[in-house]
Amino acid sequence: MSGATEIPTLAGTMDELARRGFTEHFIPANGKLRAADSGKVFPADEVMISEYHRFEGVSDPDDMAILYAIETRSGLRGTLADAFGVYADPVVGAFMKEVVLRPS
Repeated sequence: MSGATEIPTLAGTMDELARRGFTEHFIPANGKLRAADSGKVFPADEVMISEYHRFEGVSDPDDMAILYAIETRSGLRGTLADAFGVYADPVVGAFMKEVVLRPS
């Protein structure tokens, strides 16, 4: 279809970020961020948000998410996903408030 606009999806955006080197999956743990694959742990002052993407469900307004592309001082790059709105994880929100957004 010519001129059609594709709506980005969470999974598609995660795939695109992985192609760009954001391959690790991060999990908040004990006030820090843990890399799921390597097990390395990072405090907020060693983490920077490179970019973020918000997704809103087309058919369900409760289907909302935010995807953070994160880079650590050591160069490890990955993603952290969270819901937003009433379903947001307060642990993720508390940690991300401490993290610096990379200047554009």
